[in-house]
Order: sequence, then structure tokens, then C-alpha cells
Amino acid sequence: MFSRDFSNIIRRYTPFPAIAILGPRQSGKTTFARMTFPKHAYVLLEDLDNRTLALTDPRRFLEMYENEHGIIIDEFQYAPDLLSYIQIEADNKNRPGYFILTGSQNFLMNRAIAQSLAGRVGILTLLPLSLHELQINNLTPDSLDEAIVTGGYPRLYAEPIDPRTSHLSYIQTYIERDARQLINVGDLGAFQQFLKLCAGRIGQQLNLSELAGVCGISVSTARRWISILEASYIIFLLQPHFTNFNKRLTKAPKLYFYDTGLVCALLGIALPSALALNTFRGSLFEAYIIADLYKQFCNLGDRPSLYYWRDLNGRLEIDCIVETALQLFPIEIKSGTTIASDFFNNLVTWSELAKQNAENGYLIYGGDLLQERSKGIVMGWKHAGQLVNKLLQVPGEE
Repeated sequence: MFSRDFSNIIRRYTPFPAIAILGPRQSGKTTFARMTFPKHAYVLLEDLDNRTLALTDPRRFLEMYENEHGIIIDEFQYAPDLLSYIQIEADNKNRPGYFILTGSQNFLMNRAIAQSLAGRVGILTLLPLSLHELQINNLTPDSLDEAIVTGGYPRLYAEPIDPRTSHLSYIQTYIERDARQLINVGDLGAFQQFLKLCAGRIGQQLNLSELAGVCGISVSTARRWISILEASYIIFLLQPHFTNFNKRLTKAPKLYFYDTGLVCALLGIALPSALALNTFRGSLFEAYIIADLYKQFCNLGDRPSLYYWRDLNGRLEIDCIVETALQLFPIEIKSGTTIASDFFNNLVTWSELAKQNAENGYLIYGGDLLQERSKGIVMGWKHAGQLVNKLLQVPGEE
């Protein structure tokens, strides 16, 4: 098992009768739950016999584990009605940390939890390995391009498997099983094309009309499919940050994937060497850093406070803004390995508008330096794995 930053916060949630660990398939949820709670019984609801019993006789299902130290119910979204019975158990018996629930369908899980276990469950999100987690496990890729193409799914670091082969298999399994179940997609080919179109628009503002037109579907279908991709932890939308110093701001979110390895597979980028001169390299590096910042928040048990900022005419944009209780931190992301003076232009202009010191901004780039400058802090990509800790002033390893 890999060391996960998640381990530092999980015990914070054990006073709850139930702990829900959500995240995409193969992000390590099951392994983490079983290693963290080794005395708990384990049951997988993808097993048809287990699922049938949980659906048809939920009381009997829970009684089977009455004398256990606790129970891990894996992929529990297959039996959402079971939560009502878990609620009764939680209310009638004082057993902190007894139920550990894992699942990979955010939309079904959150709705079911909100209805049945509000106030009785601690909810955590476990995403693929973050940059810092790769570093503490001595798994840091040799190059930036390798990091982007490989992504962070644990299996790729545990087994000698080709990343693109693994990613394409993951995508096919997702489409054939999860997508079909979630939205009853009749034309899976159209959905797969839609997913590829999304990959080709990574880091861009979401334009549902354009996506729908290219894919040959309605705007309402495109909106529904985006929601399903969000619910399955394939994509997330980075919302624009609204500030009071400029009213002419864009309102559209930007589209990102949680894992750049999946994007590379969808775009046909099979090797790090193929990425070096690819037109998507800059967008993929930006996506890699923003997804990693998102993971850092989740690994602290916090809701990601990440945004971007762009004026209406697109002349001024900040790639990412981290909002803390004290201030806003602007971050520019550049894939180049040599720092150019114009890399700081947007940071300086935004800081003037926001009436903040430019030196509080960050430039994350494809090189190795970590250096404070008058126009912002220069941070090579390998140093960015603990940036959220630093901005939130969380004690820990720098």
C-alpha cells in the first residue's frame, strides 16, 4: 500500500457512526479503507449475491455483521436504500466509526447520504495519487512530461503496465459499465466521442452549445453528460472568481480532468516524448497543476477553494486563484523551463487591481527553481505538491 496524505486526517472522522470515502474507481479507496480499518469486515456490493441481499433484505444483511468490529461496504451506491437502515443502526447504537462506506458515483452517493445520513457521516474524497504522495513514496516521475502522461492512478505505480493501455481500459470499462448505468446511454459511441471532445477542450471555458453541435446532440443532453462525468470523478469544473474591482468578468467555468493520463490517452498521446512538442502540452501542464491543487485540498479534508479569474474580453486571465480565510493567492502556470519576464505580467496587473502585493502571487513553471522575487514566488513543478499546505498554513512537511 502506498502512503497517502489522507491518513493524516481520517481519524478526525472516526467519531461519526459512518465514514464515506468517495472517489473515482481505482483511486485506492478499497485498499486504503481495508488497511486503515483492518478489523472491520469487508463486503463488496459489486458481488451480485451481496448486492441482492442488501437490496432485498437490508436488515438481514446488516445483522450478518452485528458482532463484527465494524463493516466496510464497498461500492455502496448499488444499494442506496441500505442507508436508511444504517441510519437506524447509527441512531440506536453508539458505535463510532462502525460503518465505512466507499463509492465511485458522487452524484448518487451525495444524494443518498443527504437524505439518510445527514449529521451522522463524515465525507471524504480520495483522488488518484497527488504529486506529494508520489514524492513521499519515492515514485516521482523522472520528467514533467512523464508525470503528465502517466497520471496518478495507483495501479500504474504498483504494476509494470503501460499507462496508455491502462487508461484506455479504464475509459472503456467506465463507458460500458458506469456511464450506461448512470444515464442509460443508448448510443455509447456518441458518449465516447463526447468524452474525447471534452479532452480536447481541457483548460477551456465550457461551451455546451459548441460541444453539443460538434457531437450532434442537444444542449440538454450535453449538460446531462457533463454532470455525469462530474459525478463519476472524471472531470471537474473550475468556477470563475468574482471580485468587486472589475464588474466585466466572464461567468463560464473551465473544464478540467482529475487525471491528465486519461486525457493523454483520449488525445492519442502515448509517450512522454510525444508530448514534448504537442500543442496540448501547455494546457495539460496547467491541468496537471490545478488537478493536483484540488487533490491537496481533498487530502486535507477541505472543500477545494480554487477558481480562475478572467475579464470579459479575455485580455487578462489568472490561471488559478486559491481563496483562504485571509486573502486570495493568484497562480500563473507556465510549462516552459526557462522563466521569461512576461510570465509575471498578469500576476502584477491582477495584484494592482486587487490592491495586493505582487510578491504574494505564484508562478509555477516547468523548471526546478524555488525562488522569491519582487513580482511573485517562482516555484518549479516538483515544489508545488505542498502549496495548499503552505497557503493554508497547515503544519507539516514543506
